[in-house]
Amino acid sequence: MTDNVTDPDAAAGSWRDYYKKTGARPPRETLIHALDRFDEEGLAPNLKLAADLGCGSGRDTVEIIRRGWNVLAIDAEQEAIDGLRAREEIGEGAPLETLTARLQETALPERMLINSSFVLPLIEPQDFPDLWNGILMALMPGGRISCQLYGNRDSWTGRRGMCFFTREGVEALLNPLDIEHFREEEEDSTTPRGTAKHWHIFHIVARMPLG
Repeated sequence: MTDNVTDPDAAAGSWRDYYKKTGARPPRETLIHALDRFDEEGLAPNLKLAADLGCGSGRDTVEIIRRGWNVLAIDAEQEAIDGLRAREEIGEGAPLETLTARLQETALPERMLINSSFVLPLIEPQDFPDLWNGILMALMPGGRISCQLYGNRDSWTGRRGMCFFTREGVEALLNPLDIEHFREEEEDSTTPRGTAKHWHIFHIVARMPLG
């Protein structure tokens, strides 16, 4: 639910405090849905290649590794990468590669799973099309993206440096993919920092067709 959401106001305070509040929470529903589908299909171990975009301190990355995947975890904050590497669940020799970089400046390698929980809305609008196209090009046939996008009725609509979409806009983005999970959430709640907010979120899992 909305207590999972990345809070752009965290930049005004301590990222360390933010990661402490959110890092111990369970993995997101969209990631679990995607991983469960791969488990049902019996994906070959050599194809278990994932990227976690905007990994934070690793609440999703840990689950992907636990399921037997090799993970490239990317975040713009070195503090996030350090927190991920320090987690007790990440043992020595874990199949984990990390990269400190802005997503819009990163060339993604081919992956069967691309996860980005509550981070894509924080991309500059002018950078989003190239990033989204890069994600689509990196998805292997049969691969899945699990992510969230913010809707146009979200109370943060209009903030600089953030992307918001109508339902029709989201459907257009997903047009090349097979939609497997699509939930539109709209409610009044709070941010992880306790600020009152109206949320409008699209929760998405979509699959790249095989042919």
